[in-house]
Amino acid sequence: MEKQSQYLTPFQHKWLEKSLQEDLPKSYRQRVQIMLLASEGKSQTEICQLLGCCAATVRHWMHIARAGMAHQWQECAVGRPKAANDQYLARLRELVNGSPRDYGYSFRRWTANWLSKHLAKELGISVSDRHLKRLLKQMGLSTIPKPNHVEETAIQAQGSKILINELKQGTTSDNQEFLPVNFEFLRLSDNYDAKSI
Repeated sequence: MEKQSQYLTPFQHKWLEKSLQEDLPKSYRQRVQIMLLASEGKSQTEICQLLGCCAATVRHWMHIARAGMAHQWQECAVGRPKAANDQYLARLRELVNGSPRDYGYSFRRWTANWLSKHLAKELGISVSDRHLKRLLKQMGLSTIPKPNHVEETAIQAQGSKILINELKQGTTSDNQEFLPVNFEFLRLSDNYDAKSI
């Protein structure tokens, strides 16, 4: 009489055992063994000792087996995710200098989050928002728009709440009358009433 599997269906159990007979990379073989041992009732500690692997790996693949997803053991990639390459950096530069609306998005400015999502979908390379911001900084780029010239030349009057911007000279028509005005410095009192000096 065949021993009843704790987590696996009979089909999954046979399929995993058959997979062990193939020439698998070590990490894939380990996944299969963890699920088979867990299904036989072995504890996390016992599996760690038998296979010489860490508890986090055993816990993850035991969870996969319990969740009925043992057939998906090959779908999880092994190793570190792909790093940003030259193609990724070139495309990132192109996107940042363009508008998200050109790619069907409703917003006007890219964020690190949306750049990351778009590039993951387009190139299959996923990086965190934080890492993407680092890459942008290294490239001298940013998702934050640069202030225009008027904002750059703004001068804050020392000790006051008045902001003076660079004024653009405009054309005036001759039929307008301007009265000469002599401005004196104003001092603000504690209750913000203007007093003349």
